[in-house]
Amino acid sequence: MQITSKGQVTIPQEVRNRLGLLPHTEVEFEVAGDHARIRKARRTGGSGVRGKNALRALRGSANTRMSTDEIMSLTRGGGRPGGHGK
Repeated sequence: MQITSKGQVTIPQEVRNRLGLLPHTEVEFEVAGDHARIRKARRTGGSGVRGKNALRALRGSANTRMSTDEIMSLTRGGGRPGGHGK
């Protein structure tokens, strides 16, 4: 793994999953001797930051228009009303 000319490095997916690092998650570095540690930044107040970040990442990603009734039908195990779902 290499650091880019901008000082950036990609955090491997396995590490991001294990630490719960979603897009826009704030992180902090701790330098100890000749190595550094990365971790999620400590909360500075405000609750639900992770959830807000997850919603921000998902906003605008839907590719179909569905009514609330259609969504509720799908979450209850039914198919899309008027469709051929199970």
